[in-house]
Amino acid sequence: MSDRGQRVLLTGGAGFIGSHLAEALLRRGSQLVVVDNLDSFYPSTWKEANLEEIRRAGIYEFHAVDICEMEQLGQVVARTRPEVIIHLAARAGVRPSIEQPCLYERVNVAGTLNLLELCRQFGVNKFIFGSSSSVYGATSRSPFSEDQAELRPISPYAATKLAGEMLGYTYAHLFGLPVICLRFFTVYGPRQRPDLAIRKFTTLIEAGKPVPIFGDGSTARDYTYVEDIVAGVLAALDYELQPSSGGVPFDIFNLGNSHPIKLMELVELLESITGRQAIRDWRPPEPGDVPLTWADISKARRLLGYQPTTSLEEGLTSFVNWYRAPNPLTRK
Repeated sequence: MSDRGQRVLLTGGAGFIGSHLAEALLRRGSQLVVVDNLDSFYPSTWKEANLEEIRRAGIYEFHAVDICEMEQLGQVVARTRPEVIIHLAARAGVRPSIEQPCLYERVNVAGTLNLLELCRQFGVNKFIFGSSSSVYGATSRSPFSEDQAELRPISPYAATKLAGEMLGYTYAHLFGLPVICLRFFTVYGPRQRPDLAIRKFTTLIEAGKPVPIFGDGSTARDYTYVEDIVAGVLAALDYELQPSSGGVPFDIFNLGNSHPIKLMELVELLESITGRQAIRDWRPPEPGDVPLTWADISKARRLLGYQPTTSLEEGLTSFVNWYRAPNPLTRK
């Protein structure tokens, strides 16, 4: 089934991943409604610039609404009547979640519950939830597979994402709402948030400032280019969800690159691409950081046809070129 012409409500559409997805949806002919409260986690001017980029791809509705405000959110859903809701809006970041756990619970758990309840009330056909590889925690089993039952998140952010998945299962079980959870693995690319490693490291290297290296540099991440993630979300949109053995229309997919790279290798690759030497600032490991993320993508490949095509070197080159171009989002 294709989503072309479908009414799609996308939360977090002014953000990094959301803005790329919004463009792709418009190119496919979706009737797009974007909901984003332009949160101050990073400058709202960057998100406004993202919205301008989306407008170049097509016409869409935008509502500056907080997913925690049920009444306002309900008015948007009641008026636009989406067939599908793609939920990417979230309070992001492992380290800030340790400092503000109640805020993360409110946005990521209560906000998600609001959307699921509106799906039930207004008969939405499918709910796609942007989850995170962080739900796996400091697991000893790698690569990480969707069938792992023993999940031990080690940050409030990770715990809220796992809670969102469980709420999705509950609504699929109770009300027959088709729910797909997509576990994103360390997404990077143009428009990346300033708090994420690749964006932060590039900024510091370009400025000749020290780059903080937490731990001994051996932690590894499964870096995934944003366009590959977008392709996976679109595949989930088209996927005819098959109910589980218990008849529940619910499933989970890893969206990663399946090639973890150590932190020091990442820094060396950025040095090579930028042509600049990084000043390494060695620091103790930070709480909440997992030693490894590594996606087993065999299930997504088999059922969604998901196949990432962008190598880390290609993706980093594309990112650095974007970063260096005249661009309001690269202003410090």
